[in-house]
Amino acid sequence: MNRHQIELKPTVVFARWISWIGHPLVFITLSVAIIIILRLANRVGVALLLTVLTTVILPMALLLFRGARSGRWSDPDVSIHAERVRFYPRAIPIAAIAVIALWLLRAPAFALRGATVTLLLLVVAALVNFRLKLSLHALFAFYSAIILFVTYPVIGAIAFALALLVFWSRLYLKRHDLLETLVGASLGLLGGMITAW
Repeated sequence: MNRHQIELKPTVVFARWISWIGHPLVFITLSVAIIIILRLANRVGVALLLTVLTTVILPMALLLFRGARSGRWSDPDVSIHAERVRFYPRAIPIAAIAVIALWLLRAPAFALRGATVTLLLLVVAALVNFRLKLSLHALFAFYSAIILFVTYPVIGAIAFALALLVFWSRLYLKRHDLLETLVGASLGLLGGMITAW
């Protein structure tokens, strides 16, 4: 191992940690929990959080980790472009079921709008995937950050700082090129603005 590799190692470790914290499943789960806890009354908030956990978060976690474990894709990030062709047809119905469940439960309008926009973002990402593998990390980091910023500016500012670090980490770790990361971040910002306003 040469001196240059030793000096870079802490940066690689930091980038990997940021990438894991910025994983769409982690970032969205934390964002949803923060918004529900701070915005809704206890009973309504608990029901909404349980609905989101059972219809989206747990099924998506199972999809990602079982897919990686079975060898369907290389890792829980579904990092290889060709593997995403098999990921989106499984992820989109999960998001659609969440929208239907929230609609049937008469969830607050902001929650239903957020679930619907999330579904639409996955559909757009699947279509874009025919041309390039956009960064879902950047997409959902910026999507969550803008919603948090509009709802709670201080928390949103922290989320934006983390989203920028996620953007950097995906480039630094060479998981995406600049165009893929910019497209993901741009879609996330657009989706966040539609959801938040």
